[in-house]
Amino acid sequence: MRLLLVLGLLLWSGVAGAEDAKPEFGAWLQEVRVEALGKGISAATLDAAFAGVEPIARVVELDRSQPELTWTLEDYLNKVIPQSRIDLGRKKFAEHRALLEEVGAKFGVQPRFIVAFWGIETNFGSVSGGFRVVNALVTLAYDGRRGKYFRGELMNALRILEDGHTTPDRMMGSWAGAMGQVQFMPSSFLNYAVDYDGDGRKDIWGSTADAFASGANYLAGSGWQGDQTWGREVRLPEGFDRALLGLETTKGLGEWQALGVRRADGRDLPRRDLPASIVQPEEGGRSFAAYANYRAILKWNRSHWFALAVGKLADGVGAR
Repeated sequence: MRLLLVLGLLLWSGVAGAEDAKPEFGAWLQEVRVEALGKGISAATLDAAFAGVEPIARVVELDRSQPELTWTLEDYLNKVIPQSRIDLGRKKFAEHRALLEEVGAKFGVQPRFIVAFWGIETNFGSVSGGFRVVNALVTLAYDGRRGKYFRGELMNALRILEDGHTTPDRMMGSWAGAMGQVQFMPSSFLNYAVDYDGDGRKDIWGSTADAFASGANYLAGSGWQGDQTWGREVRLPEGFDRALLGLETTKGLGEWQALGVRRADGRDLPRRDLPASIVQPEEGGRSFAAYANYRAILKWNRSHWFALAVGKLADGVGAR
C-alpha cells in the first residue's frame, strides 16, 4: 500500500512537472501561429506581427511586481486630477467641442465624461503607452501566469491587424496590452471600437474622432444614462447602518433622504428620485451616492477610486 502511494506521488509529481514546464519560446510561438492561421489570420499578418518578437523582461517584471498603493483616497484624487488636469480638460473640451457634442448626442454620453475618461486614461491622448501591443501580449501569454487570458487577447490583437485597422508598429499601448487614446484591450476594441471619421479604419491611436466615439460606444454598451450624472458626495447621519453601504443595496434618493443622508454641504438630496447606492471607498472616510453611471464606469475599470476620479474630473471639466 505504501509502495503504491509513493509510486503514485512520483507519477503525479512527474505529470505536474511536465505541465508546469514552459516550452521553448520558438516552439510555443509556432504553436500560436498555427492556432492563429486556423482562426483565419493570414501568414502575411503573422509574419509582420511576429517579426523579431521576443519575450520582454520588463513586461514580466511589471506584471509580477505591481506596487501596492499606500495612498489615501485624497492622495489618489490629488495625484490623478490635480487642478492642472482639470484646467487642461476644460481647454481640450473647448478645442473639440463640436466633435464632442456630436459624438455625445449620437451615443447618449455627456461630452464632459468623454473628456474625463480621455484625460485619466492617457492625459488627453498624450501618453498611451510605449510597448508594441503584440510583443507585450506575446510575453504575457508565454509567461503563463495569466496565459489563457493574454493568449486570447493576442488572438484579438492579430484579428485587428488582419482587418487592417493599424499596423504592428502603430499598435502601441501599455505593458498589459491596453491600447490607444482610450486604453482598450483588444477584446474591447473588437466589441466597441468605431470608425467615426469614416476612413475605413477604427483608429483609436491617431484619430481623435474614433477614440471619442469608441469610448462613448463602450459606455453606452455598459448602460450609460445620458440624463444623469455619476453621483455625488454625501454626508451620513450619526448611527447610520453600515450594513447599507455598498453597491449591493440600492434605494431611491427619497429613501436615503428619509434615512438622514444629505449632500456633503448638509443640504437635502436632489428631489429627482434616482436609484442610488452609498459607497465608502475608505472605511470611515468620505461617502458617495453612486448612480447608474457610476456602475457603468466600474465596467470600464473595477476601481472605486477610478470611478470617483472620472466623476470628479467630469464635474471639473463641466463647471462653469
